[in-house]
Amino acid sequence: MSAGIQKKVEKLKPLFEKIAANQYIAAIRDGFIAAMPIILFSSIFLMIAYVPNAWGFYWSDNVTNNLLTAYNYSMGLLALFVTGTTAKNLTDSKNLTLPKTNQVNPISVIMAAEISFIILAIVPLKNGVDLTYMGTQGLIAAYIVGLITPNIYHVCIKNNITIKLPPQVPQNIAQTFKDLIPMASTVTLFWAIDLAFRQLSGVNLPEFIIKLLSPLFSASESYLGLSIIAGAMAFFWFCGVQGPSIVQPAVVPIMIANTAANLEMYQAGHQASHVLAMNTMDYVMNFGGTGSTLVLAYIFMFFAKSKQLKAVGTASFIPGTFSVNEPILFGTPIIMNPVFFLPFILTPIVNVCMFKFFVDVLGMNSIMYTMPWTLPGFIGIPVSTGFAPLSFVYVALIIVLDILVYWPFFKTYDKTLLADEIAKEENIQTNGTDVPADQDGDVVVATTDEDHNLQTANENAIPENSTVLVLCAGGGTSGILANALNKLASERSLSLSAAARAFGQDMDLIQDMDLVILAPQMDSMKDNLRKITDKYGVKMVSTSGKQYIELTRDGDKALAFVSEQLTNKSGQKE
Repeated sequence: MSAGIQKKVEKLKPLFEKIAANQYIAAIRDGFIAAMPIILFSSIFLMIAYVPNAWGFYWSDNVTNNLLTAYNYSMGLLALFVTGTTAKNLTDSKNLTLPKTNQVNPISVIMAAEISFIILAIVPLKNGVDLTYMGTQGLIAAYIVGLITPNIYHVCIKNNITIKLPPQVPQNIAQTFKDLIPMASTVTLFWAIDLAFRQLSGVNLPEFIIKLLSPLFSASESYLGLSIIAGAMAFFWFCGVQGPSIVQPAVVPIMIANTAANLEMYQAGHQASHVLAMNTMDYVMNFGGTGSTLVLAYIFMFFAKSKQLKAVGTASFIPGTFSVNEPILFGTPIIMNPVFFLPFILTPIVNVCMFKFFVDVLGMNSIMYTMPWTLPGFIGIPVSTGFAPLSFVYVALIIVLDILVYWPFFKTYDKTLLADEIAKEENIQTNGTDVPADQDGDVVVATTDEDHNLQTANENAIPENSTVLVLCAGGGTSGILANALNKLASERSLSLSAAARAFGQDMDLIQDMDLVILAPQMDSMKDNLRKITDKYGVKMVSTSGKQYIELTRDGDKALAFVSEQLTNKSGQKE
């Protein structure tokens, strides 16, 4: 990758950041994140019901049906819940543009959106109703309803198209009437849409969407389609924009629907054959994080000759094992590093194409259970495939293949860094400078009274009961920094507490915080976050990749950073 191409990639970064920060894409992404506990909770019951089948044990029909009750009324109604969470997240975004005294009521929006979706999705039967499209197959329709409803409310509230009662009426009662016109408009619109679709096509809107997009569903599971999805995530990340935040909203409905279909096939005694399932992205394409960097951390740790890469490997192999790979992405660095451009994009493609080969050609069951994304991929793949025997072979094979792909590029970069380190050491010896180094090669500076006084000053500068919220893409990277701050605060009896969240999760926490720290992979969301922090008068600070990694590895630096931000709330640090 030449310098010219690298410059072109850098020019594209603002466009990618704009896409990632789009309020509609963000609402879909954050709405899905809010619904993840439902997916994970329901999967527990599925696994209890069906995983024992892999060892020849089968529950009685009565026990199985009882276990599936929790699944059917959680995952079976997933689209209904996602309608509400998507609508709520978009409403929060819309409210940032409205006066604080004239805001859209998010509770009313959730109710209107869910009523509208029920009208669209339920299929009346002679002896009841069919809830098929209330679950995974209704997700795309859920997103449509969840995005349109807040806009209807926004137009009505912004232009005062509401029922206004005298000021003497209690506010809670006045709010009820204020919500009446936007709610009625929303429900009436989707009721009319439902009537039209059923009359003209003979099916409801969710079923019509599924039929319309079925070619896209099929194309996404071709070798080319899977390669584009895997490669796109890595490419966006290489440019410095969190790849899954752009790609995932487009493919989540397909992945969830395919996961449910795989389980149905398995229950019917057939092969679970859909390749693009929910954890395919987490465990197969992103084996150890975007770019499938799991093996790279271990390569650095055991085989690097340069002190820098060995230190990066030692620091990143544990979080990388649990798919938190920002330490290696920013510590190496891999992002915008031409040496790693090709393997970073190629390795996820190799992994997913090999997975498709195992499913299509060798007959291995695909993924049919949804597990947490932080589960190590080498464990998650066998578990989510119902312990398919071939899954263990697949894991061993991709570890070998990933090493082979990354190895020559690692050797090239390691050789370059080693030469630089040797040159620096020779320069030190030539100039007669005696600077001790620790076992990782980091320069050791003796602690002085001045350093101790500065540390004490940082601790004393932290106001009483200070609270810090760290935000990243999935809650993993932010957890590293938050845990480091909490550990240091506990050891030194400081009145400081930190919390970690995925961006879009529990954003209402912001109003109770003194400081919000944005991890570097979510830098594209900086402007959106600032609107929220400004609304509540909370200090927000974004961080660079190298800076963030230093903060997670050095408690004193993290404390000094937090102290500086808390004592200088008037400014906003970029």
